[in-house]
This record gives sequence, C-alpha cells and structure tokens, in this order.
Amino acid sequence: MNMARPTNDEQTTLWNGPAGHAWVEAQALLDEMFRPFEDLLVEAAAAGPGGHVLDVGCGTGSTTLAVARRLGAKGRGVGVDLSEPMLEAARARAEREGSPVTFLRADAQTHTFEPASFDVILSRFGVMFFADPVEAFTNLRRAARDGAALRFVAWRSAAENPFMTTAERAAAPLLPNMPVRRPDAPGQFAFADRSRVQAILEESGWAEIDIRPIDITCTLPERELDRYMTRLGPLGLILQKVDERTRAQVVETVRAAFDPYVHGDEVRYTAACWSIGARVLLPR
Repeated sequence: MNMARPTNDEQTTLWNGPAGHAWVEAQALLDEMFRPFEDLLVEAAAAGPGGHVLDVGCGTGSTTLAVARRLGAKGRGVGVDLSEPMLEAARARAEREGSPVTFLRADAQTHTFEPASFDVILSRFGVMFFADPVEAFTNLRRAARDGAALRFVAWRSAAENPFMTTAERAAAPLLPNMPVRRPDAPGQFAFADRSRVQAILEESGWAEIDIRPIDITCTLPERELDRYMTRLGPLGLILQKVDERTRAQVVETVRAAFDPYVHGDEVRYTAACWSIGARVLLPR
C-alpha cells in the first residue's frame, strides 16, 4: 500500500508555468477585479490581535502590500506562494513602494514556519489548492500565536458562480480535451462544501470557526474581456495548444457566451464566496 502523503507538485508545476505567467500578465486587471475581497481582508488584518501577518497564496502581492500599508510601522508582512513568476512580480512591486514586506517561495502545506510567530493569517483565494488541506491548516496553526486570527475568502460552488465557468462551458463542444473539474480536488471550487471546510479547520486545531456566505459584485472593463477569457483558467491553458482556426472559432463562441455579463463598457458578475474566520484559543 502506498502511504505517501499527497504533495502539491502538480500545483507547483502549474503555477510556475503558463498559469503563473498568465496571472502576472493580468495582474492589474485581476487585482482591480478582486479589490472588494482585498479590502475585506485588510480590515480583518487591521482589527487583528497584532501586526505580524502571513498572506497565504499571496500571488503577485497585492493583498500583502495593502495590509502592510494599512498597518504601517507597527506591521510586518510575509507573503508565501509556490509561484516564482508571481513572486518576482510581488518583489518588484514591494521594491517600487519601498515596502519592507517579505515574499517567500514555499509550500505553505509543509514549510517550516517559525512556530507561534504570526498574529494574523489571511488569504485571498489562495488556500483551495492544497493536496492535503488538513495538513496545510495544521501547519498554519503551528505558525500562529495564541489568540491569532485566521481569515480567508474562498469560492462557493461552480453552480453559484456561472461567470467563472462560462468560458469552459461554451468551449467544451469545440474542445473535447477540455479538462473536467473534479469535486473536492485542489482547485478554485475545492472549498465549495461548507461542512467540508468546517471539518478541515476543526481537525486542524482551529477554533471559533465562522463561515459566512458573501456575494460581491465584481467588474472588469469590457475591453479586457478577451484577454481575461483567453489567458486565464482551463481555457487559457488549452488554447495555447490548438491551431489558429480552432482558436478563432473557440474565441468567437466563448465571447458570445459572455454577452449577458456585458453592460456597456463594463463586465459585471456576482462572486459567490465564503468569508471564513477562525482563531487560536488563548491558554486558560
């Protein structure tokens, strides 16, 4: 029997390859689109028990840097991610801002953080990709001080987020090799099941777990829609491997599928997510 622990090798390959580079190219677009979630997390960090903050799956560093700006001299921010291309962009942003934040390339599931060193652990859509989420959140629990707060946002189900799957659903008849999303597998909708998230956090040693649905209106410029739908997600990856004729046909079909979300020069959709909080209990 193979008793090897699940690893994040597949995610490491993905985010250090085309997916990571595509995210860097779309950095400004994605940061602006997800700004409402960043604002929520910055408020949570500012209201936390202290100024040492860990941003898990920090990507190109927008949330990490926003928290650092809010906390000022009393704060210390660390961003951790698997993707070197995204971290290179994050470090460049920090240098331009003169921010003292640290960006660490590591797997938060297994990395040996300094024990009991963080007051707040947060994440904007960065914790759904762990091969073993219980191990990951147990590891993060060890890195948290007594009384520390955990706060992150994660997507609810694909059915509740039709905008996020519009491209792949529209393209599927033309691309028989389009990968099929697997329920509970590492990925965007891995935390769709509220009871599963509750169980993961409980088993990992977190307490005062609070899981609330939030529905946030997100926007992007209509002029950016073609770039968004052809560079990101499962379709973005598969379009890199098809011939030009097929690509043109797919792009035309997919663009039409987004028409219900286009309102003049703006694209609008509702992001159905969980706002999740937990805490490390103080010793009695």
